[in-house]
Amino acid sequence: MLNICILGGGFIGRFYAESLIGRRGKDQVAVVYARREETAKRFSKDYQVPVWTTDMEEAIAHPQTDVVIIALPNHVHEEAVMLCVKHKKPVLCTKPLGRNAEEALRMTKAVEEAGVFAGYLEDLCYTPKFLKSVKSVESGAIGRVLWAKSRETHPGPHSDWFWDMEKAGGGAIVDLGCHCVEISRNFIGKDVLPVEVMCWADTQVKPIEAEDHAIGLVKYENGAIGQFEVSWTFRGGMDLRDEVMGTEGTIWINSFLRTGFEMFSSGAGQGYVAEKAETSAGWLFPVGDEAHELGYPNMFIDMFESLEKGTAPRETFYDGYVVNAILDAAYKSAKTKLWEPVDLPLWRGKRGLSKPSVYNSYDDHHWLIKEEILPNGDKKVILKEKASGRIFSKDELAS
Repeated sequence: MLNICILGGGFIGRFYAESLIGRRGKDQVAVVYARREETAKRFSKDYQVPVWTTDMEEAIAHPQTDVVIIALPNHVHEEAVMLCVKHKKPVLCTKPLGRNAEEALRMTKAVEEAGVFAGYLEDLCYTPKFLKSVKSVESGAIGRVLWAKSRETHPGPHSDWFWDMEKAGGGAIVDLGCHCVEISRNFIGKDVLPVEVMCWADTQVKPIEAEDHAIGLVKYENGAIGQFEVSWTFRGGMDLRDEVMGTEGTIWINSFLRTGFEMFSSGAGQGYVAEKAETSAGWLFPVGDEAHELGYPNMFIDMFESLEKGTAPRETFYDGYVVNAILDAAYKSAKTKLWEPVDLPLWRGKRGLSKPSVYNSYDDHHWLIKEEILPNGDKKVILKEKASGRIFSKDELAS
């Protein structure tokens, strides 16, 4: 059994507690830290946590703390990680790891040099649909991945610090893009080097300094493209969708807004519907088990079992650092309007990859461009002559 210390008694800390209590059946939240006393006391009461404190180092160093979960605002992540290193406590940090790659790299090096177990809590890389999709991709079901697209949009985050560019490190890109970039990396291959980024970002609706809407392209060394679409301006709830296109197939995932559960209400009761839902009247899209659909139980099972086995989890601090580096390039590109290189002074993946050949032989003398059955039953074959480069169609009756 692991005794868990949660740093942060707010929205994400409570989501983590909901996922931990009664899920694996052998762990308990033993210590909670919150900046405000009333928050810590309420959390302690709601989840029967025996120890609460407003002193972060006291919580981390407490003898009942076996592993620390950081559920704090972005600007406090590094301080919390360094205290875990100081007291040699295994640490799991919520996304994004840092406000930028420089912070993330310092944290990554610190835990590795101290020999402290560290996991990156990227929950959307643990959803049931995502995990099954990744297995399909890894088995070759859709061939070579050409394009991975991830979208997260909603009306905006729940706490004030998210809207403060200094505390958060940015806006929708760092808040939501961290999910989308890591989802694409998993599909394309986390050992494939992200080369450069092109990004559009703007502040369209909210009275803030940071961006509330952005779209970006990440070019990988093997020729694949990752795409992210993020927004704090989307109306209608939280939209989580992924698409993966390969040479042999396609995967579409809708993780939250449309999951097959629809309900109409006149508004009577005014109950909770789902995270980021904007109304409790009209046609609604509840989520049966939010924690499960968002990947939290699978994530913590992986983290704790990896800790016990002495192995690396699916998502590590190093992954968080690579994500931050890609997002840094996105922010730079949004300003320069140019493709900007991804700066990765610490890269542990492959190098020197090139785009595989796109040519598929039809016979010894021709490349195949396209085959299609027409409405009249004929087979249309488009060929390219290898010697001359001439493109022509070869009409054949479908067998």
